[in-house]
Amino acid sequence: MRLELAWGCLRRFWLRHFRRRYIQRMAGLRRGEAIGCPHEVLDPRDLKYFRNVCDASWAPEDDPFAWRDRLPFARVGLCELLLGTIVFGSATVVFAWLWWPAAVVPAALGAEIWWFFRDPERQIPQGEGLIVAPADGKIVLIEEGEDEFVGGPAVTIGIFLSVFNVHMNRAPADVTVVGQSYHPGKFLNALRPASARENERLETRLWDRQAPERRYRVRQIAGAIARRIVTWTAPGRELARGERFGMIKIGSRTELVLPRQDGLEILVNLGDKVRAGQTILARYLQTERDPGSVTEQ
Repeated sequence: MRLELAWGCLRRFWLRHFRRRYIQRMAGLRRGEAIGCPHEVLDPRDLKYFRNVCDASWAPEDDPFAWRDRLPFARVGLCELLLGTIVFGSATVVFAWLWWPAAVVPAALGAEIWWFFRDPERQIPQGEGLIVAPADGKIVLIEEGEDEFVGGPAVTIGIFLSVFNVHMNRAPADVTVVGQSYHPGKFLNALRPASARENERLETRLWDRQAPERRYRVRQIAGAIARRIVTWTAPGRELARGERFGMIKIGSRTELVLPRQDGLEILVNLGDKVRAGQTILARYLQTERDPGSVTEQ
């Protein structure tokens, strides 16, 4: 991230001095304000890490870099993908020239970088009351308890993401984002239950857009290797079931907290492998209207 931010400073310097017409055109096409972003927002690349703290955006047809969204890799991971390819690719060539068996290690690491940042399309299940997985990985926690935001009895489902899983996070249902909070912390192994309480994490609070307007929490939790949580949603924005909203780099944990209501059927067990946006974690068989309005809590 520091390398990207440093490169962004150089890129904006070059644009301001040599691409003034481009800056004017992009400013005219920009929607919303960049208030909250720690640097100038000249084009969509400047929003990579800050789309959740300001209202600035460009329509897809006005984004000259929208083609990056069509790649089978995470757009927010293209820098790591490029740097990893250069470093491990160069090491592979050098080691292969000196002693070819030694080239296996950097070649494998380079392949893992490509594998980690893949972003395949998913077939999103359709139907009322379905809750899909917010992350790929293995179910390591199914726990019942009370939750203030959910509004009573709740079920927490924890998913561990290894370095071999897709790390894109997706919305569990058709929801409106009503709040976010960042909690600095440790970088314990994400397999440990204590990581959910002590590790660095970002919590996104959601409100179901359909009756009975259930409330959910999604926690993106850093791990021993993962040190960067990325999200591009913010309070007030709407997400469709299975829509991408964030990513954790590299190896981590994601938890979903959902209300324990009559008719809730948990469809996964400990140890099950799940896919974000595709695997159905739970289903609500009945609908109950939850009175009230969408408010931040």
